[in-house]
Amino acid sequence: MSITGTLIVQMIVFLILVGFTMKFVWPPIATALDERAMKIADGLAAADKAKSELSAANQRVEAELSKSRNETAVRLADAERRAQAIIEEAKARATEEGSKIIAAAKVEADQQVVKARESLREQVAALAVKGAEQILRKEVNAGVHAELLGRLKTEL
Repeated sequence: MSITGTLIVQMIVFLILVGFTMKFVWPPIATALDERAMKIADGLAAADKAKSELSAANQRVEAELSKSRNETAVRLADAERRAQAIIEEAKARATEEGSKIIAAAKVEADQQVVKARESLREQVAALAVKGAEQILRKEVNAGVHAELLGRLKTEL
């Protein structure tokens, strides 16, 4: 065979091989490549979607954290106001109780002063009677002079 014939036969075999490859081998490879490209595209889209969902979730978490911080601050402020109100109420009650105690002590002191004056008057009256008795050296009738002693007592 000549080189030209061999070359022609090789071209025919090559064309048959190319036709066979294009008809039977290339479609499954192209389908596999297309499927792979679709999977990669779907994976990238899912990654982008997950990234945006993660960003949205982070924003929601930050919003919730901010909300709970604000609520905590409000609750702390309320607790502090309540504590101040309780302290003020306790101070008012203590002041009122102290005023009552002082008033009771003043009343008791006044009563003791009155008792001391009465006791002193009685002692002075008794001393006056003894003194008058010694001066007069007479019998002193207590019944007769009771009015005189009563006036003396009130004058003292």
